[in-house]
Amino acid sequence: MDIFEKVLNKEQIFINEPMKKHTTFKIGGNADFLLLPNTVEEIKNIIKICQDNNINYYIVGNGSNLLVSDKGFRGAIIKLFKNFNKIQIENNIIKAQSGATLSAIAKKAYDNSLQGLEFASGIPGTIGGGVCMNAGAYGGELKDVIKEVTILKDNEIITLNNKDCEFEYRNSKILKEKLLVLEVTIQLENGIKENILAKMKENNKSRNEKQPVEYPSAGSTFKRPPNNFAGKLIMEAGLAGKTIGGACISKKHCGFIINNGNATCNDVLTLADFACKQVKEKFNINLEKEIRVIGES
Repeated sequence: MDIFEKVLNKEQIFINEPMKKHTTFKIGGNADFLLLPNTVEEIKNIIKICQDNNINYYIVGNGSNLLVSDKGFRGAIIKLFKNFNKIQIENNIIKAQSGATLSAIAKKAYDNSLQGLEFASGIPGTIGGGVCMNAGAYGGELKDVIKEVTILKDNEIITLNNKDCEFEYRNSKILKEKLLVLEVTIQLENGIKENILAKMKENNKSRNEKQPVEYPSAGSTFKRPPNNFAGKLIMEAGLAGKTIGGACISKKHCGFIINNGNATCNDVLTLADFACKQVKEKFNINLEKEIRVIGES
């Protein structure tokens, strides 16, 4: 702990911290360190300490697309959520620190009569993770509204424009090169407040009706295969409600694996691999997991 006390206060440092407390899946063993920086300078200092002392580190937001190993994470988890989440608006431009949630940013956009981010209103993840994955829903993706992304590369602050980010379906240059998102600049259009709210309500109603939001999960477990849907294929393979340990393929939406209360990382991965195998055998289609898996194997 002493090593990080040089750059953080004691209340920003957690030792041997259960990662199930920091993921929406409510799964995961302990991390050696969990650190909560407040500023870019603190982030840079933490990374330098990790590099100088050969400490493995990983950046997380709200842990909404994350599955942590049952054995935990050897090293430091740097969490940009509670403390690194400022949102500023000027005219039709929103600047958000990477720990701000997409739903909070969408709410700010609505408050200021700005349209274009309605699709994100119910997504629990942070903008930092969302940018890496080019998060999207209901016909919208972040690539459609992002103007610039400020990143940390080799401890240098760099600003990328939209084209530089090389956005793809659930992927980007930022994810491929494991760059650290610090701030995102979003450009929206002026809209009618009532229409924005109506669209947000419509999306959230659909999400609540069609997705198992009442259970811990990491959102969609699988990427959408070309010209098809993972949930549809898994359902047609007869796997709705299939359970391994505490992990279950949701009957409400077969694209989601949910935690029934005591699931382990191993349960989830075993069930996901089983689903992939069954879909491959029945339809000759390869499913790819969307969730990120970290930690000691």
